[in-house]
This record gives sequence, C-alpha cells and structure tokens, in this order.
Amino acid sequence: MSDRPILLWFRRDLRLADHPMLHEAVRSGRPLIPVAILDPVAEGWGAAARWRWGEGLRVFGAALAARGARLVLRRGLAAEVLAQLAGETGAEAVWWSRAYDPAARARDVAVKAALRGAGMAARSFPGHLLFEPEAVATGQGTGYKLFSAYWRAASRLDPGRPLPAPGALSVPASWPASEDLAAWRLGAALRAGEDVLRHHSAPGEAAAQARLSGFLDTRSARYAERRDFPAEDATSGLSEYLTYGEVSPRTIWSETARAGGNAKFLSELGWREFAYHLLHHAPGLAQDNWNRDWDRFPWRGDNADAEAWRRGMTGEPFVDAALREMYVTGRMHNRARMVAASYLTKHLRTDWRVGLDWFADCLTDWDPAANAMGWQWVAGSGPDAAPYFRVFNPVTQAEKFDPDGAYRRRWIAEGRADPHPDARAYFQAAPRAWALDPQAAYPVRRVAPAEGRQRALDAYERWKTLKMLP
Repeated sequence: MSDRPILLWFRRDLRLADHPMLHEAVRSGRPLIPVAILDPVAEGWGAAARWRWGEGLRVFGAALAARGARLVLRRGLAAEVLAQLAGETGAEAVWWSRAYDPAARARDVAVKAALRGAGMAARSFPGHLLFEPEAVATGQGTGYKLFSAYWRAASRLDPGRPLPAPGALSVPASWPASEDLAAWRLGAALRAGEDVLRHHSAPGEAAAQARLSGFLDTRSARYAERRDFPAEDATSGLSEYLTYGEVSPRTIWSETARAGGNAKFLSELGWREFAYHLLHHAPGLAQDNWNRDWDRFPWRGDNADAEAWRRGMTGEPFVDAALREMYVTGRMHNRARMVAASYLTKHLRTDWRVGLDWFADCLTDWDPAANAMGWQWVAGSGPDAAPYFRVFNPVTQAEKFDPDGAYRRRWIAEGRADPHPDARAYFQAAPRAWALDPQAAYPVRRVAPAEGRQRALDAYERWKTLKMLP
C-alpha cells in the first residue's frame, strides 16, 4: 500500500457524514488533501448558485479545519490544477464524487483520461443520489419514462445505511498553497443582492441536519396536507442542502424511515432521483425538447412580457410574488414554481428555456436535472409531462393555496402603507437598471387569465396541425 497522498476533489458534496469517497479515503490511512476547484464548469453556474457554493465551501472548510485538515482552493482547468497539485504534493491518486449533468460528466471523463495518461489513479464514487441512474432499469434494461413506474422499481431497492462522519483525518506533512476564497468574488454578479440573499441562507452540514430534524419532528405529519401552501413553513426546505451535498439523500431516507416514514415526502425525493435518471439517459433534456415534436411548437422567444415576468412585474400577484421570493431568498416554493412556469409558457407562450435560464441564474438550490425536468413537465415537452392544455390559472391557484393572501402580502410592496420587510428587500436586491420603486403603482395585468389560457389553447391547436406535416 502506498503512503503517498490522495487528492480529494470536492464539488457538490460538501459534507462529512455519509460520504462514500471520504469514508473510503479515511479507511485507506493515507494522507488526504481536500481540494476545491473553481473551474469553467463551476464558473458557468448562475450567479446565485456560484455564491451559494462559495458559502458552502466556507463552512465546509471550517469543518475540515476542526478535524485537523484544510480545504485547498485553486482556480483553473480541473485537469491542469490537479496535475499541478499532484506535482507539488507527491499525490498519486485523485478521488471525487460523481456528478451527472452533461457539463460535469464531460469534464470528469476528460480529467480521468488525463490523469490516467499521466500515470495517476483516478476514482469516482457515488453519493449524490440514492441510486445510480443506471441502477434502476426496465425489464428490457432501458430507462424509465414515467415517474410512477420508475419509483415503484426504485423503492424496492435498498440504498444502504448512511456512513458515519470521520474523526480526525490523516494529513500531509506540509500543505500546498491555497487561494483565498474571498478573492474568487463568487457573489460579485449579485451586486446589492448578495447582502439580501445572505440574510436567507444558512449553509453547511449542521444547518442541513437541523433542518431535517426540525421537519421530521414538527412538520412531517402534515406535509402531504399543507405542502402546497407557500405562506406556511410546511416543506422540508432541504433542496438547497441536497444541491451542494451538505446532506445526503440516503441520510434523508434513513432518518425519515426512523421517524416513522412519510411516503409522500419520500416520493418527492424520488422525483429528484427520476430527474437524474432521465438526464442520464437523455443528456439533451437540459436544453432540448425531450419530445422532439415540440420543436415545431410556436414558442415566443425572449420578449418584453418575459422580461416583466423575470422582474416580478406581470401584474399577476401570485406570479410576481413567486419571482420576487426567488430574487430575495434564492428559493421559490414548489407550488409557486409550477404557477410561475405555467404563466410564462402558457399565458405568455414563451419558450420554457427562457424560464429555465432565469431560474438557473437566481436559484441557490438550482439543480441541473430537476430544473430541466420541472420546466419541461410544465411546458408539456418532457417525459411524464403535464398536458399542454393543463394551464394553471394564477387567480384560482392563489385562492386555493394562498386564501388569506399572506404569501402575496409578504412579497408585494406596492399599494401597501407598511410593506413586509421581505417585500421591501426585493427593491434593495433588484438591479438599479430596473428602476423599480416600491412606492409606484402595482403594474397592470399583462394578460387576463382567461385570455391567456385561450391563447395557449389556440397555439396548441396550431401545433397539432404542424405536427402532422411531413
């Protein structure tokens, strides 16, 4: 057995507990050098996601320091950075946890080939999902296209028990130089929004565990009944922690079972698994219509209505509240996401990729698979999608899921003598170029719900005719 160091390349797996790569590395007894790299893949993430990853790195670095280790930060092409670090430290192996989106997969394949070509060992580990995407297959060995069938098959599998967090880590006699996290300026694109966003962020593994425990102790029993009401703290709030690997899905699965189980909640974890299953079998899901018949649909490209939607200025309070919540907190309630996405793709007939890109830029819990699947589900172009003629009426949705208007009051400042602090915070976070004023009149509706629905149905009928053409 070699006693030369192992470079542990951390990406979206910023935790100590239930970490297969870290667990195996500790068992090896070899010196470990944790590394994080700001490479073109990470630099390509949206503004909020880059910032939130940096916050996670800060907390994770402190957790490693408490165990006698360090998190070495470097910027550049991953293959080049890792080769340079190997030369500086004498490391002969690089390990990492697998990622499944197309950009990360292409990078990782290239990195593995480069490392092995240079005579180094390269090894990847599971941990981001309950089940590897290819582990759940039909009787014909292919991927599933319907969630219900996928989840029945996946639910019969055993994800195994979570692994314990390590104690002290074996470390090298000397450490390579590390760049300064602050110098990366990961929040620069947020401008004034960074301070606002920070107020709503609690990064790190300890915060993730506290959120999970709080959910299971106090909110899980009413989850199925109340999860669609955005004014209530009725959901788990774990999506952000899953995104950066500050909690593992296996820990959530195990802790939920230990607390008595919750089939509805676990099925939502299943949707995340299904999204990665789809992305694995159809990498184009992230940017292309999964159902290529939709390539002929008469979507509008980016337009003035879409810009009003991005700014939370459509004149439709439930939709605007959703977009403003995202801009202030980096998150958006799932019911609000469906309504906001339906409004853009149906009432405004705008290409779903316009919305996908905006969510990717603004969400701290941005997930490449879930974001793509969610938008295609609402738009009607994806597998297991909602039919295009299912148009969420933002008025009736608000009446049903925000009956006393608490959600809309929290996020809409205009026309109120004493707006909620979060409603005012939106105007602090918004770019100055938008020239928004909380004292201004609330915008007039861009389209009436009934008119928007009819326009969507008319477009659907035209598409059905186009679809029949050779």
